[in-house]
Amino acid sequence: MSALAPLVLPPKPRGRWKPWLGLAVVLLITAVTLSPQWGIAFSFDAIVRNWQNGADKVLALLRPDWTFFPRTIPPLVETLQMAVIATFVGAVVSLPLSLWAARLTNPNRYTRGVVKTVLNAVRSIPDLLYASVLVAMVGVGALPGIIALVLFNVGIIVKMVSESIEVNDAGPLEAGRAAGGSQLQINRAIALTDAWPAFVNQTLYVLELNVRASTVLGLVGAGGLGLLIDAVRTFYRYDQLSLIILEILVVVVVIDSVSAAIRRRLV
Repeated sequence: MSALAPLVLPPKPRGRWKPWLGLAVVLLITAVTLSPQWGIAFSFDAIVRNWQNGADKVLALLRPDWTFFPRTIPPLVETLQMAVIATFVGAVVSLPLSLWAARLTNPNRYTRGVVKTVLNAVRSIPDLLYASVLVAMVGVGALPGIIALVLFNVGIIVKMVSESIEVNDAGPLEAGRAAGGSQLQINRAIALTDAWPAFVNQTLYVLELNVRASTVLGLVGAGGLGLLIDAVRTFYRYDQLSLIILEILVVVVVIDSVSAAIRRRLV
C-alpha cells in the first residue's frame, strides 16, 4: 500500500488586514467628527435634556387630524401636477442631451465636454437653492418649483442615461457607420433603441423624486404641499402635519408600485 501524500494547505489569502484597516479609518474619522474640538460637537446631553419636547411632538404626529383632509386636496393635486409636468419637460430635454453627453453617440469630444461641463454645473446646485432664486425672480407659486425640478431632473437623467449608453456594445454603432449612416441616423435607429429602457427607468425614478422634492420646495414659496406644511408647522399643528405626511407616503407608494410594474414590462 502506498503512503498517502501529505495534505498541502493553500496559502492564506493576502490582504486580510485591509478590511480592518478600513474599519479603523472609519472609526477614526467618526471619532474626530464627533469630538468637541475638531468636529461638530455632537452631544447626547441635548437629547437627554429635551427628550420630552420630542416625545410630545411624536405623540401629536401619531394622532392625525382627519378633519383637515379637505384642506390638503388642492395643494396635493398641485404637487402632483408639478411633479408630472417637471418630469415630462425634463425627460424631453434630457433625451437628446443624453445622446450628446455619451462618447458612443457623440464622438466629438469638444461638444461632449461642453455638455458635460454645463450639466455638472446644473447638477451641483441643490434644487432648493434653484427654487429660492426662482421665487425671487418669478414670484411665489408653482412655476418656480416646476423650473427648479426640471433643472434637477435634467442633471440626474442625463448623467444616468449617458453612463448606461457608455457601457452598451459599440458593435451595432460601428456597423451603422460602416454602412454609411450619419451619426443622427445611427443614434435614432440604434442607440435610442438600446438606451430606451434605461431612459424610461430613470424617468420613472425622477417622477418619484419629484413628488417628494416638490413638497420641500413649497417651504420657500415654490407651490405645492410645502406651503401648507410651512403653515401648519408655524402654528405647531403636528396632528395636521401627520396627515400630510401620510398622504405623501400613500402617493409615493402608489407611484412606486406603478413604476415597478412598468419596469418589469421593460425587462
